[in-house]
Amino acid sequence: MKPPPLRVTRLRFLLATVTAGALLVVAALVLPDPLAADYTAVLASPSLNHPLGTDQLGRDVAARLLAGARLTLGLTMATLLVTSVTGTVAGMTAAMIGGPLGRFVPRIADLLAALPTILVGLIAAAVLGPGLPSILAAVCAVGWTPFARQAYHLTVAEKAREYVIAARSLGAGPFHVIFREITPNISGPLFAHLLLRFAGTLLTVSGLSFLGLGVQPPDPEWGAMVAEGRNHLFDAPHLVLAPALAVVLTATLATVTGRRLVSSRRPAHSAVP
Repeated sequence: MKPPPLRVTRLRFLLATVTAGALLVVAALVLPDPLAADYTAVLASPSLNHPLGTDQLGRDVAARLLAGARLTLGLTMATLLVTSVTGTVAGMTAAMIGGPLGRFVPRIADLLAALPTILVGLIAAAVLGPGLPSILAAVCAVGWTPFARQAYHLTVAEKAREYVIAARSLGAGPFHVIFREITPNISGPLFAHLLLRFAGTLLTVSGLSFLGLGVQPPDPEWGAMVAEGRNHLFDAPHLVLAPALAVVLTATLATVTGRRLVSSRRPAHSAVP
């Protein structure tokens, strides 16, 4: 079946994002305080008053899950914004410069990409201490590399196309070529790659918090919630299942959307059913 056009896929993604954001706002107004403890309802099972039960301190799990969504997804999107912009600018600049100097950036990116993000997070936590700065430092130090490599190779390919050669022959400067000619033609693959990287960044952010290197209690964060609930896995499994499913479903949704964007960019071949 032919994939939907790129514009339709982007519109669906935007609509889903706005709808999810509106639901988070409405639910935050209805659900109780995620930090409020109720020692008379410790480890309560899911009920009408507590749709996802309560944790070991009597805090509402649903409220903490939604509050954790704002923190987890906000941190994920912030790091993605920094890494995608940094990597894209570095990759496109290197491709436009060309030569040995231009090839230096993708080589550095290949070198840094070999470093495990968790290891970088451990080093950052040892230097900066556990918390948000450690997550930002760890993810940003390594996360820009795939964007730089993709932007570099896409820009190199576009530089050789006839429309870029024609623009240069008409006297177009490098900024005109980058922003008016090349960027509009590679924005689709870059955005699709951004969504595909969302899942990995989300898992990294949650994993660092699970290890105690990121968000610290009592602030709710999905990875930290899994770490807090693992001691009650058998008597109160909802403490682990709720945040774990939130991570898996969100990462899956972003990955599927990214793959559909990639498919929408591929030309259709009549020989293939």
